[in-house]
Parts: sequence; C-alpha cells; structure tokens
Amino acid sequence: MTRCVYIASSEWQVSKSAIALGVLELFARQVRSVGFFRPLVQSLEEDGITTALLATNTLRHQSFEDSVGVSYEDWANDPETAIDTIVAKYSALAERFEAIVIVGSDFDDLTYGTELDHNALIAANLNAPVLYVCRASDRSVDEVRRMAEEAIEAFEARHNTVVAVIATRAEPEISEELSSALREVRDVPVSVLSANPVLDAPSVGQHFEAVDATLWRGKPESLNREALTTIIAGMSLPNLLPRLQKEATVIVPADRLDLLPALIMAHRSATYGPLASLLLTGGFEIPETVATLLSDSEVDLPIGMTDEDTFPTAVALREVSGVATSSPRKVELVRALFDRHVDEEALLTAIELPRAEIRTPSMFEHQLMQMARRDLKRIVLPESTDDRVLTAADVVLKRHIAEITLLGDPGAVSRRAAELGLNLTNATVVDPKDPELLEKFAAEYAKLRAHKGVTLDAAREKLADLSYFGTMMVHLGMADGMVSGAVNTTANTIRPSLEFVKTKPGVSVVSGSFLMAMSNRVVVYADCAVNPDPTPAQLADIAISSAQTAVSFGIEPRIAMLSYSTGTSGFGADVDSVREATNLVREKAPELKVEGPIQFDAAVDEVVAAKKMPGSEVAGRATVFIFPDLNTGNNTYKAVQRTSGAVAIGPVLQGLRKPVNDLSRGALVDDIVSTITITAIQAQTD
Repeated sequence: MTRCVYIASSEWQVSKSAIALGVLELFARQVRSVGFFRPLVQSLEEDGITTALLATNTLRHQSFEDSVGVSYEDWANDPETAIDTIVAKYSALAERFEAIVIVGSDFDDLTYGTELDHNALIAANLNAPVLYVCRASDRSVDEVRRMAEEAIEAFEARHNTVVAVIATRAEPEISEELSSALREVRDVPVSVLSANPVLDAPSVGQHFEAVDATLWRGKPESLNREALTTIIAGMSLPNLLPRLQKEATVIVPADRLDLLPALIMAHRSATYGPLASLLLTGGFEIPETVATLLSDSEVDLPIGMTDEDTFPTAVALREVSGVATSSPRKVELVRALFDRHVDEEALLTAIELPRAEIRTPSMFEHQLMQMARRDLKRIVLPESTDDRVLTAADVVLKRHIAEITLLGDPGAVSRRAAELGLNLTNATVVDPKDPELLEKFAAEYAKLRAHKGVTLDAAREKLADLSYFGTMMVHLGMADGMVSGAVNTTANTIRPSLEFVKTKPGVSVVSGSFLMAMSNRVVVYADCAVNPDPTPAQLADIAISSAQTAVSFGIEPRIAMLSYSTGTSGFGADVDSVREATNLVREKAPELKVEGPIQFDAAVDEVVAAKKMPGSEVAGRATVFIFPDLNTGNNTYKAVQRTSGAVAIGPVLQGLRKPVNDLSRGALVDDIVSTITITAIQAQTD
C-alpha cells in the first residue's frame, strides 16, 4: 500500500515547500519511488511550489499535470466533483509510487476557517495522516500553541490524524520552550525550525517584475539571485554605506546617479557586498555620459529601471515573497535545516513508513553529510581560481558539511563569487602571498626537507605551488584536510603529502579507493587510482587501509583479494602474488575477514560462492574489493559505474597521516562536494 502524508497549515507563508522537500528526500531514502501531489491550487497552469519541487532530482519522473488536482475555481463551482477529481488523480499517482507527499493549499484567497476545513476534508478523503505546519515568527510561544491546538482540533473534527507538528521561522531563543509547548498540545513528534531570511526571500527578477522594471545593466541570469531585503538610497554616500546590507536590493532615485559608481564598488567589496541589485526609480532618462561610463565597465550587478516613484516601489517590494525551494541555494539551506532540527526516525515511525533494508546512493549521500556535520572540520581548497571549486565551497557551507578555507587573493575571490551569485562570506580566504605565513611555511618545509638539501629560498619557491601551501596548512594543523586536483594533476596533489605529511605508522604505500554506491548497497574498490603494479606487501597494506576506509564510512569490511582464480584452483605469478598478500593481511590484521585469491563472481554472488568457496564469511558477501593492479581496478570501477548506474565516490586517498584527496580535472561540482565531505569524515578519525 502506498504510504503518504498531508502537509497542511492554517495560514500562508509557513514554508510548506521547505517541509515538503525535506519529507520527499527523507522518503526517497527509504523507498524506491516517491511522488508529489498538490490537491488544491490557484491555477492548473502554474504553481510555484509544484514547479520548484518538480525541478529537484527526487521528482524528475513526474509531470506538472500529474501533480496538481483542482483549482480554487473548480472547487467553488462544484466541491463534490472537485473531491472526486482529487481522489482520482491521487489514486493514479498511488499506482506509480510507493510513497507520496501531499501539500495543502496556500491560504491566499479564502478565509482562514473555510480553507482549513477544505484541507481537512481533502486529507480525510485521501486517508492521509497530517503533518501540521505553523509559523512562529512575530508570535509568543502561547500564541503559537493556541493556533496549533485550534487547527489540530479542526483536522480531528474531520476524522484526520495529526501525526507530527513542525513550527517554522522560530527565533533560536524560544525553540526549546516552543517545542515543549507544542508537545503539550499533542503527544506527537515536534520539530522547530529556525528562521532563515534566505528561504522566504524573493528573487531579483520577482522584485523587478513587481514594479514593472526592465534590466538596464547586468546579466539576465543575475535576476535569479535572492534579494534578502530592500534599502532606499536617500542620503549621502558616507551615511548610506553603514546602512547597506549584504544581498539587498538598493532603491536609487534615478536623479541620484552620482551614487552608482560607489554602490557598484560596494557590491564588489568584501565589507559591504555583495548586493542583490540596484533599482532606479522615477523613470528619468539616463544621461549619455553616465550610460557611456557604465557601458565601458564590467557591471556584475543587475541594475533595473522603473517608472514608479521611490516610495511606492519600496512598498511594492516589501510585499513580494519567494518560494522556499525555488533556487539551488534555498534547497541546500532547507536540507541543512531539516537535517539539524527534524527527528527523522520519529517522523517515519509516526507516518508508519517502514525503513528499507537497502542502502541506496541517495541514502548513502545523506548519511555522509550527517557524519560530516557531527564534528565540522576545516578543509582547505587551493584552487580558488576554478569556478567549480568556488561553487562547491558555496554548497558545502550551505549544507554545513565543513568549514572552508580558500587560497587566493581575497578581493579576487570575493569579486568572482559575486559574479557567480555565490555566498562565501563564511569561508576563510587565505592569501598565499602573505609574507608572515610564507616565511613560517618556508622555514618548516626547509627543516623537513633539509636531508634533501632544500634551502630556505628553495622552500619559498616550492610554496608558490598552492598544493604545497595547502598541504603545509594541513601539516601544521591550520586545516584538517585538503582537496585539490580540479586544476592540478594527481601527482601534484599527492607529492607534497608524501614529502612531509607521510604515511600512517605501519603503512608502506598510499592508495586510492572508491566508494561504489550500488542500487542497494555501498562497497569499496581499491586500488583504482595510484599504484600501477603493487607488490604483495603493498597489496596487503592496500587491503588493510581499505578496510579502515570501509569502517570510517559505516561499511562492515569483508575483504575479497581478487584474482582470476578462486582458492587453490589456479597457479602462476599473478595469483601467487594475491595469495601471498592475503596471508600477509591475515598476519598483520587477524581481526579482519579476508578471502583470496577469489574471483569477482565468487565474491559477489552467493550461489557461485556456495560452489567455489563454501562456508566462507566473505565469499558472496564481500564489501571491500582489492584488485591485483591499477589497470584492473581502474577499468573495473569505470565499467561498473558506466554500465550499472552505480555512483563512484572518490578517489579516497588512503594511508596518509592526515587526509588529502585528489579530484579528477573533469570533476563536476557534485564530485567536489562529495570529496570535501569524505575528506571531512576522514579528518574526524585522524
């Protein structure tokens, strides 16, 4: 039977779409297919919440038409037929999906009591448990409690069951008191989500549309940026600058064009910027001299023009609100809020959605983020000149996965972040040309490499390579790990670590594993990245390091030492090497479960294992696969990735005293985020 939950409120602007996204992704980690339904909408042609949620990967197989029920007009004309239509459309979705998230109406037009009753009636007809959402902003704890109690009673009067309560937009200082008060209303799971100005912020495009403004300068894609507040530039520059707020739409009378150059500079400043946009009011014609000045300059800030006067413009903009899931930035904030404040196990139990006995890529990715958040680590990224790295840093900070240190010129990083629409204000930017740091690092490097004849001058020259500079930060404890390789080669990333971070005690070789997220489980492949032709001793070290990697990421290690034969059936130099390595693993780490030599089919297939290696704790159930050489390992992981749809996370560099991880130069932003996440987790265990 399809499981479902009805997310309902008793007022508008409660961030239902944020809760819906959190529940959708929670469901997606438990079952194989998840659907979404909006039974009552303003228009069957467009709906902001539906459009935003359908844009996420979780709902990529669902159309807008399938996702909405009836319009307010349909309901008003014939409520009984409207209910029949809603039930029929929901039933069609229930045949396709194992779980469905239903989101109630928006309370835009109808009165509070009437629309609340409509939602209660719909939820009852869909036989859906209700997750009630209320807004805490600008209310006392008692006011929120009374509102929740009245709404829950209204749902129960229609024979609904309210299984959970979530309060949104709460100030942190009242969260605990509010949570206790809501639990007194009903003994159900209660969550309180902190207020975040970004979630409800409209886009610059929405601001411009609200006052019929046209884009005069700037790139069209910059209209997608969030505008967190509005400011009227009605005073002289010295008095205006202290009042500027980051990511604000600044309303400028079009006869005060003298402010434009300074505001553009403020936007590029790390102190005052970035701004969201400038909006010129009054409809005054721009003098040709000013237009020429700006046309000759690169303007990375959207500047709009409207015929409206300043005060009506300010009033109109303050009435504009955004959808809490309408941009990638908002989606990441929602994920972080949901992860931090919602007891997922309690919510699943309340909804009676059983936990699956599988570990999908989506589930594993979520688990990695949760692991990283338990103890935030500082990860240094030396390649701040690469837009992918900056974008990944933005994502990591929004998801609260790690603290980020970027190497580069602070002004250049700030300007490029503003051009890309990124928020890196919480990142630390370290200038590698800082003379104090450079001298400190050079002295340390010269000391560590004195046996190789490295002088202080040679050390300074070497540290001009940012891989060396970043690795030195890790070595000295100024960062907990490093991720590089989007621009640099693998050798350039690893070489500094081998020179002075060194390998862990008892480990002879650095190796590279991949976490392979299959459709229903996660396993480790190694070595797929570093050692072309390992010796038996190195192969044994790779196996032990890979087992430690498995444990770090919640995988029980059962090691398969792969070869072209199983057990004692084959002979030759290659299989003998694997046999020797297997014996060395048993000697060095007798607590580990290991089999070898073993063929791949015997390692993964229980039927084959029962024939070729009966009674083995590893055969048919292996979770750590050690390949005899780099050629086999690299080709196998890529073949499995490309043909089975598995997600390959890595390479994870193993055996170093402190975590340094390498990226492919073709890495996508998601790849970089994943590598930062696993580096942060590795740093927790060092």
